[in-house]
Amino acid sequence: MRVNCVGAVITDGQGRLLLVRRGHPPGEGLWSIPGGRVEPGETDVMALEREVLEETGLRVAVGRLAGVVDRPGPGGVTYEIRDYLAAVTGGALAAADDAAEARWCSPRDVARLPLTEGLAEILREWGVWPLPA
Repeated sequence: MRVNCVGAVITDGQGRLLLVRRGHPPGEGLWSIPGGRVEPGETDVMALEREVLEETGLRVAVGRLAGVVDRPGPGGVTYEIRDYLAAVTGGALAAADDAAEARWCSPRDVARLPLTEGLAEILREWGVWPLPA
């Protein structure tokens, strides 16, 4: 079974990446970009705006598709994750919903965090983070 999901690649003016630490399975305790499942009747943009607001307290404008990745889930599920670039338009950073923590991370911070499998590599491969100097 395939499950449609979205993720937001959000950076700030200092080149830091917005990450959340997952508070529930799958991925509990791991750091990842904000995102989640696309609910019935939602577009990717609607789902991404909702998920980012729920997890971080931030409102975003969704930009272009950064890339698509499939990840295995429990019970034979495959998560099809479409990651989009996004920019903060309002709100205040505060972890909520299934995010145990939310924070802006430099490349040095990211190198020390337990990330969801393949996250840093795929963002580099897509050329979306870290951004070239």
